[in-house]
Amino acid sequence: MTVKVTTDQTFEQDTSTGVSLTDFWATWCGPCRMQSPVIENLSAEMPNVHFTKMDVDQNRQVPQEFQIMSIPTLLIKKDGKVVDKVVGYHSKEQLKQLLEQYENA
Repeated sequence: MTVKVTTDQTFEQDTSTGVSLTDFWATWCGPCRMQSPVIENLSAEMPNVHFTKMDVDQNRQVPQEFQIMSIPTLLIKKDGKVVDKVVGYHSKEQLKQLLEQYENA
């Protein structure tokens, strides 16, 4: 499983079913560059979760809609509804534990 790039135009469709994690990031952001490989690894371990990422410099509508002020921000949705939002770098273990509670709910 890979992390899919999502945009303002495709975000709703990409995150409308099941559990999804969207990584809001930018190329110039150091912590974002540390977070990306963690999410890539996690996507291989959790095939039932949809992993997406959005460049906040190229997409302004969705980050504004969800009040993304700092990056990296990870937005977790279940069946199209936001269930959690975490800001800053998180380890693979932290994210896996967080996602499992929604995946198994």
